[in-house]
Amino acid sequence: MIRKMKPEDLEQVAQIWLKSNLEAHDFIPGQYWEENFQAVKEMLPLAEVYVWEESGGVRGFAGLNGDFIEGIFVSGACRGAGIGKELMDWLKQDRERLCLKVYEKTAGPRPFICGRDFRSRRRAWTKQPGGESMK
Repeated sequence: MIRKMKPEDLEQVAQIWLKSNLEAHDFIPGQYWEENFQAVKEMLPLAEVYVWEESGGVRGFAGLNGDFIEGIFVSGACRGAGIGKELMDWLKQDRERLCLKVYEKTAGPRPFICGRDFRSRRRAWTKQPGGESMK
C-alpha cells in the first residue's frame, strides 16, 4: 500500500535512505552519506514523502518537491519486487510532468528510470561527490 509518510515511519525511511545510497553509489565515499544522514532525517518530515508499506513495515519510499522526484528508495531485500515501479507509477498518476536527476555512474537506477518513460535532457556536472549527473 502506498500512503503519505507518518512521523512513526521516519526511522525506517531514514535507514532505507542511508543503506540505499551506500549500496547504489559505491563511487561516492560512504562518509558523505553518513555525514548527511542527520540533516536528511530532519528534512524528511518537512518534505512530500510517500511510503510503500507491507505488513506494517516500510519497504520503500519516494520524495517529491513539486514536479521534481527527489528520490525513490527501496529496501535492499525488496529490490526487484516491483516496489520502485509501483511508487513511480503512483507518482505519475496525477502529474503531467515529472523530473529527476541520476548519477551517470549509478548502474542500477539508470536503466530503471529510462524504462519508465523518462528521457535524458542534459548532462550536468555537480559539485557533490560523484561528478556527472543526468537530468
